Amino acid sequence: MKEKLELRMYGIVPYNISPIQQAIQFAHAVVEYGQNVKSYDVINNVELKKYNDWADSWKTLIILNGGTSNHSINRYHQSDEPFVGSMESNLVLLEQNGIEIATFYEPDLNDMLSAVVFIVDERVFNRKKYPDFEDWIIENYGDLIIGNGNEYPITRRIKESNSKEDQKVYQSWVKIIGGEKNVFLRDFLKNFRLA
Repeated sequence: MKEKLELRMYGIVPYNISPIQQAIQFAHAVVEYGQNVKSYDVINNVELKKYNDWADSWKTLIILNGGTSNHSINRYHQSDEPFVGSMESNLVLLEQNGIEIATFYEPDLNDMLSAVVFIVDERVFNRKKYPDFEDWIIENYGDLIIGNGNEYPITRRIKESNSKEDQKVYQSWVKIIGGEKNVFLRDFLKNFRLA
């Protein structure tokens, strides 16, 4: 039987509301997430199964400082530069990378974007079991790398290489950690601290 992956509900909240409000806004978005995946009209809904697994087996919440939210009337003015905060920018990044998210806009806070949540599996956060590419390369191909302290630039070159052999090596690691979405989430989450 295939071992179940540990799941956590991650989310970002604005920095400038109180800790209790951050937790409440996060909770609102978690409820939205559950409601969203329940409403999908899909047989064998993967996201619903993932949410149910998280809710039944794990229940771990990670609340991160998402910075500013500028969801306000100024956001809708026509200008050359969009008037958005880091919360909105990060929401766009998550959506562009195909991450299943839920949001909450707090009516009592001028309808600002007050939380964005998403489920992450252990291949993103358990770096002992699923090491970063650089560490994985050294662990699996270290004998092929001349150990002069330049292993990390070598791994960057492998990632960016057009060589079929290099891409085969890189794609092996991508597969181990669960695909491109998890690659994105690993890099994305490095930018945040706990709220």
